[in-house]
Amino acid sequence: MPSFDVVSEVDKHEAQNAVDQANRELERRYDFKGVHASFELKEGVITLTANEEFQIEQMKPMLETCLIKRGIKITCLEYGDLRGAGKQVKMPATMKEGIDKELGKKMVKMVKEAKMKVQAAIQGDSIRVTGKKRDDLQEVMQLWKSSDEILLPLEFKNFKD
Repeated sequence: MPSFDVVSEVDKHEAQNAVDQANRELERRYDFKGVHASFELKEGVITLTANEEFQIEQMKPMLETCLIKRGIKITCLEYGDLRGAGKQVKMPATMKEGIDKELGKKMVKMVKEAKMKVQAAIQGDSIRVTGKKRDDLQEVMQLWKSSDEILLPLEFKNFKD
């Protein structure tokens, strides 16, 4: 029986490229001349560093634009609270990965409500979908891609015929 797995993960190489591109853009911006500001990616957390809080707010759209250009959905970003005061202010932006239980239940419920001839089962931070026909599986993919409720970037892996 055909099956596939649905996971939510961010391409780490593309994320690093987006952060590097955002740093290069910072160097070129006139309003950031002479300002110690940077983006740094470590273990799925992008740290925005600047001298003032308003500069951090200006850096957010720059980062988001670079991520979009690299094909990463910005809905996976979760901004934290500002830390520090005085000379440097930092803000973490965590890239969420994995399908949590609540979202997994919502996705399985969507499939059941659509009355498709497939079975969807939650397996940790992924969902396995099995069905008799390949076309049924592709309908499920389209259902999830077109949904407004699913904000995380989805990847369909291990497609077996």
